[in-house]
Amino acid sequence: MDDHIITDHETDFLVWTNAQIELLRAKQFDRLDLENIIEELESMARADQHELEHRIEKLITHLLKCELQPGQISGSWLGTIREQRYRIAKLLKAMPSMKPLLDSYIAMAYEHAAARAADETHLPRTSLPTEMPFTKEQLLDPDYLP
Repeated sequence: MDDHIITDHETDFLVWTNAQIELLRAKQFDRLDLENIIEELESMARADQHELEHRIEKLITHLLKCELQPGQISGSWLGTIREQRYRIAKLLKAMPSMKPLLDSYIAMAYEHAAARAADETHLPRTSLPTEMPFTKEQLLDPDYLP
């Protein structure tokens, strides 16, 4: 195996990844690009956490919109709520270690979700609750709507 291909992380990520996989399978641990492997694994973990945070925020935004403007609930809003709940459940099933982080992600997401809901409904931010109005159980309940 060409050493240039093994460490070609910046030029062609797919080639580099496949080369690292081959080295792992061949148990050639001394030839692994450990610095970049560690960096990529850390990046993957951050991406999964960011995805969970984003989906929680989007879910809260749409639930707030439904609460604020029940007469304007659309299929699109309901579809977004269903999709976010599905994706959150899927993430938590694949990575149960993120479950204990849910409360903090919900708390962090609320302020931005409320601001977005205010923007999207054209209502003043002061018309929204100052604290999170939904429980974690309500957020994750596939049938709950405010």
